[in-house]
Amino acid sequence: MKSFTIHNSDSAPQDSKPLLENSIKAFGMIPNLHGVLAESPGLLEAYQMLHNLFSNSSFNAEELTVVWQTINVEHACHYCVPAHTAIAHMMKVDPEITEALRNKGNMPTEKLQVLHDTTLILVRERGHISESDLNRFYNEGYTQRNLLDIVLGISQKVISNYTNHLATTPVDAPFQKFAWEKK
Repeated sequence: MKSFTIHNSDSAPQDSKPLLENSIKAFGMIPNLHGVLAESPGLLEAYQMLHNLFSNSSFNAEELTVVWQTINVEHACHYCVPAHTAIAHMMKVDPEITEALRNKGNMPTEKLQVLHDTTLILVRERGHISESDLNRFYNEGYTQRNLLDIVLGISQKVISNYTNHLATTPVDAPFQKFAWEKK
């Protein structure tokens, strides 16, 4: 099988170069995922845009982490689980939450558990959800906007998770201490 190129600022297609500069500004480096995505400037741009939109959605840092990691673990993404563990640490998310997500444990609050369960249902059922599951979600104080923001998070993670499966993207050095494998 042909290996995917992990582009840098010199090797990337011309239209991806400014996008990789955005990565450097945001992360102080070009994450390997971004280097792979750079092969398709449109995909890298879409990923960056979705990341920014979801990061600024209706969710707080804990909730963002629950949605991201629920999807990453369900998709068994060897790259995104450690990357988002590091991101959660940078966002000061309680390590109890990240470890529970990585190990398919329970969330520390019912509200976060419902968010996790709802995200999992939407991923597994391709957007279909029962009325009782929706009522459980809404009864915890979540809104229709929150529900649609989960779809936004899924959109972002499909790009990264699927790309990492295709490219077997190597985990970046800063994330390696959070290495993860599906159990």
